[in-house]
Amino acid sequence: MRAREAFGDHPFAVEMDRERLEAVLPDYLGMSLAFRYLQAAAQKDAIFEAIRDNRDVPEGIELMNAVANFLVWDEAGGIDLMASQGKAGLPQLLDTARFHSSLLRKDALELLGHPIAPNFGPVTRRYLEALYRGLASTDVVVRCAHMVAFEIHANAMIDALWTAVSAATGRAAQSLGYFERHVGGDDPAEEYHVDMTQRLVARVVPLDERERFRREFESAYALHLRWCRALVGDAAVTDRLEPEPTVWHAGRCHCGGVRFEVRAPAVLQAIRCNCSICSMSGHLHLLVPAIDFRSLGGEDLLSTYQFGLGVAKHTFCSVCGTKPYYRPRSDPSGYSVNVRCLEPSTIADVEVSDFDGRHWEDAIERLMARAREPGASQRLDVTADLQSA
Repeated sequence: MRAREAFGDHPFAVEMDRERLEAVLPDYLGMSLAFRYLQAAAQKDAIFEAIRDNRDVPEGIELMNAVANFLVWDEAGGIDLMASQGKAGLPQLLDTARFHSSLLRKDALELLGHPIAPNFGPVTRRYLEALYRGLASTDVVVRCAHMVAFEIHANAMIDALWTAVSAATGRAAQSLGYFERHVGGDDPAEEYHVDMTQRLVARVVPLDERERFRREFESAYALHLRWCRALVGDAAVTDRLEPEPTVWHAGRCHCGGVRFEVRAPAVLQAIRCNCSICSMSGHLHLLVPAIDFRSLGGEDLLSTYQFGLGVAKHTFCSVCGTKPYYRPRSDPSGYSVNVRCLEPSTIADVEVSDFDGRHWEDAIERLMARAREPGASQRLDVTADLQSA
């Protein structure tokens, strides 16, 4: 896949002066340093799930484990060491100067004239947390999509930053070890990363899941682009100027019989209602129109429960008892989805607002007053949905 053709020029393909490099490189180092730890740690949930259920490890997980271990080994300098010195060079693996993050530190020292430390500020911390959730997903389609997206994006990102750094500093690109190692020379390593992760798709993603894989891949790639845009500009301004991107979040009941998808931003706006049914069922509301909801199966397993005036129809899985979603009567074209039933890999954060469902009249009066404030129309829609619960 050619990233430029699919997604346009990379955000790092801009003119960078010294001030911008001073701002970008510490966060970039944070990502470079953290990646091998995140990729290694991301494998633990899959094996512990097999241990807990006393079952074999699926082939797809085994294959992704092999590729993940290769990527971690390469980031620690192991591939170069074996290629240049064979087994005799293995003791030198303890030389941390070979780590790719160390090569980047050395390049930064030469470019800026002083050492840099990794910056795990709010923007990069949130990005890395979201990256880990994707890499750690026990859903093979989601995990594979995030692995492929990271490597394809890394190839485009490193190449764009290499060009920008060379132009800004006048340094020959070939003199920068980190960049030359990844995307330069006659045999750049990043091409192997991309090829190996792409081969996973044919091995672990079934044909009937390819469309879902594509959506997950696009969502994961967008995560990387947003982080890079934030590094080269004002993240707050970027958020105001660009519409908040949406992703398809996969959801299911506890037994997996009821499956669905919902389209919403990575940062979810949820409603916590304290009425009796919501409190007892643990339903955390995410309200979406029908166009942003897809049932993937299991509707025949849903049982309906009504109480009180019988206005709302609360649906539960008849096998496991989970309440994954329901359609409020006040808006039969929309859905109230239980945030707790969504796959966490695509969720960057959940911002929760409380609704006093035990005291409807007072709660609605307060929300009506707030609805007269600028930008509050969506809160009024939320009230209409919850009023029928």
